[in-house]
Amino acid sequence: MISLAMDLVEKRLREGTASSAETTHFLKLATFKSELEKEKLEEENKLLRAKTEALQAAKNTEEIYAEAIKAMRVYNGQDEEDDGNDWT
Repeated sequence: MISLAMDLVEKRLREGTASSAETTHFLKLATFKSELEKEKLEEENKLLRAKTEALQAAKNTEEIYAEAIKAMRVYNGQDEEDDGNDWT
């Protein structure tokens, strides 16, 4: 749908029949401010991806630590359900 609309507007621009709103829209796209806004959005997307990856890495690390603690308890002869407080 978007492609069809773009084709139609391009045709109208070439024929000189585009509305002022259509012309203004594409002129704005060519501005420096528009380019900066586009770059900002791209950087924000990179940041969101990095945050998502960091959260996943933290989750993975937490799972690894839990498995390591479990293995150490088994190695020390503690049951998995044992809380390790044998000194009481």
